[in-house]
Amino acid sequence: MHATIPINELVPGMFVDSVHKLKSDADVKLKSRGMVRNSAIIAKLEADGVLELNIDIKQSQVPVPEHYLPKPEVSPPQVPSYTRVAQNTVEESEAQTSLLNSNVPTAEVFAAALNQFEVQNKKLQIVYGNILGGEALQLHLVNDISQEIVASVTQNSNVMAILTRLKDKQGFNWRHMINCTILMTIFAKYLGLKPHVVTQMAMAAMLHDIGKSKIPQSILEKATPYTKHERRHWQKHVAYSVAMVKEEKGITPLVIDMIVNHHERLDGSGFPRGLSAEKLSKAARVMAIVDEYASLTTDQSSEEAIEPVHALRILLSNKDKFDEVLVHKFIRCIGIHPVGTIVKLTNDRLGLVMAGNKENPKAPIVRVFYNAKHMHHVTMKDVDLNDNDDIKIIANVKPLDYQINLSRLLQENLLV
Repeated sequence: MHATIPINELVPGMFVDSVHKLKSDADVKLKSRGMVRNSAIIAKLEADGVLELNIDIKQSQVPVPEHYLPKPEVSPPQVPSYTRVAQNTVEESEAQTSLLNSNVPTAEVFAAALNQFEVQNKKLQIVYGNILGGEALQLHLVNDISQEIVASVTQNSNVMAILTRLKDKQGFNWRHMINCTILMTIFAKYLGLKPHVVTQMAMAAMLHDIGKSKIPQSILEKATPYTKHERRHWQKHVAYSVAMVKEEKGITPLVIDMIVNHHERLDGSGFPRGLSAEKLSKAARVMAIVDEYASLTTDQSSEEAIEPVHALRILLSNKDKFDEVLVHKFIRCIGIHPVGTIVKLTNDRLGLVMAGNKENPKAPIVRVFYNAKHMHHVTMKDVDLNDNDDIKIIANVKPLDYQINLSRLLQENLLV
């Protein structure tokens, strides 16, 4: 299978089959098909006037961006249930519409949402800290937080999605759980699930990693790879989470299913039980996707965190581990260019994606704030790319490449 991509999307690890398009004055032919080994090869192709290339998807070592792939003919897999409840309640609506829309949040709306977001983080931090101090799980507080998030997402989905991009090195564990709850609510609502099911899935997302409070901080904060012993110890957080919530009033089998199976993978390579596809419910598959995406994009270290578009490519490239049909739906839900990401435009400006475009996902509304050519900030301006045919997105940008602190950018520049 082949995909045609522009030269600016070519990265090391892709297998070039042929040149698809050249500049009018260029005259170059590939001597042979082959793997792109380094950025120097890319620079040479660009200097020779190559505009587009045909990529051999199967032989490439890295995934091709999803929006350049030929539309797959995918039959939805059978979704057997782990529990009867999970099978009977997680039923999607045929009309699936993302809450993420073309409405750009005002400074007042963002300020109010940011304040509530920080309050929710502090509440969960207290719950987490109390557990560290030997107290029991205060489930009523967790339930209150999850319900507040569901309400906030329903009211201001774009703002809440942007807030998941904030980084907090000191509070990764509870920030991750809140981010998962936001993303889970957005995705569950997109799937058209019934309100009481959305609430349960939000609760599962809030609680899925609560057992990490029983894991030594020295392991949770370790920067180098785990030893086998440390990894086995870290994996126990799933069992701790289940033990902490299973006897609590209001915890349904659906919530338990999602917590116990969020690290399981379709090919049986996950943990704690190594379950394979036929034993994993749709709810557990959704939880696995949301947890992995949030983990990749909100790492403890901003240097190690992956930009959303690359995280989506990783999910797509692991079809043996994550439900392919659900991954495609997740991408349609949050967008090719998720809100809160930074993109480079054809006019050498950087823009923050503020809102999606349901009719044309490649043309969101962006807030231009930086001149990438001369490396300085510019007066902010919202640009609807759907109304500007001469301005297009050419790349997704990692903030650190331009010495941009994304959290500071979000908090300072969205409040004006």
